[in-house]
Amino acid sequence: MTVVYAALCGFVIDLLLGDPAWMPHPVVFMGRCISALEKLLRRIFPKTPKGELAGGVILAAVLPLGTLALTGLCVWGLGLIHPALSFALQVLWCWQALAAKGLRQESDNVRRALVTGTLDDARKAVSRIVGRDTAALSREGVIRAAVETVAENFSDGVVAPLFWMLLGGAPLALAYKAVNTMDSMVGYKNDRYLYFGRAAAKLDDAANWLPSRLAALLLVAAAPLIGQNAGRAFAIWRRDRRKHASPNSAQTESAMAGALGVRLAGPASYFGKIHQKPWIGDDTRPIEPEDITRAGRMLYAGSVLALLLLCGARLGILALIL
Repeated sequence: MTVVYAALCGFVIDLLLGDPAWMPHPVVFMGRCISALEKLLRRIFPKTPKGELAGGVILAAVLPLGTLALTGLCVWGLGLIHPALSFALQVLWCWQALAAKGLRQESDNVRRALVTGTLDDARKAVSRIVGRDTAALSREGVIRAAVETVAENFSDGVVAPLFWMLLGGAPLALAYKAVNTMDSMVGYKNDRYLYFGRAAAKLDDAANWLPSRLAALLLVAAAPLIGQNAGRAFAIWRRDRRKHASPNSAQTESAMAGALGVRLAGPASYFGKIHQKPWIGDDTRPIEPEDITRAGRMLYAGSVLALLLLCGARLGILALIL
């Protein structure tokens, strides 16, 4: 029950406060550790495909296991002093593992720039939340990128952390964040990370396999709650959920595209190279800035459904065991 209460408190605090800029965030420290480990491992292992693969495997093992061990030890140690201290730390880390409000705020900044600012303002705003090149994005490309990142990060920033949190508390949620952060930093198929980042990318795929599919179905369920089309969301999800190099990314993107009745994905530039990604969804109408708002509402509705479902599942399992 402590884990459920900590998850509930962390979820509510995230919706209220988001991610304050003044507060140190575990992901920042994870990023520094990844950079330091990468430099160390590249010095130790030979600059060959096998050497880089081996270094990447060690990074993919050390960071999440180290995160789990360190955070678990902190929770356990504070519990020896007083259970309230352990609970407070779990609430803090559950809050920091979630990103619903931060994602909504950043996507709203993109919409605001499109409506009241210039296209360059919107490109700059969307560059904060996407990994693709944004300097040459069209107005429609900016909107599409914002909607896609809300859809994809609904899984990475809400459903997956909640899933692992309710399975193993805040330490397991932060271990997941370590995996996700590794993938965002080294999980690229470019010259630098083709081999070194492969283990991190595969581990991220595995960690997100079930949560991404659950997230897609939660978006389908959330669609009618905000006036969108659940039937079309389910149909497009079934048709387009595999239209991505990643086994997980198209799951939520296809459900979002179907719910809104727009087309997402398509060709995109990464590190100066055009990637011919297939289109997801049907081009039934032009995409518009208001679609960013609709995606944000689906994010919130789906997040509440995820919390209720996963907390209910944990309580149900506890009831069966006890």
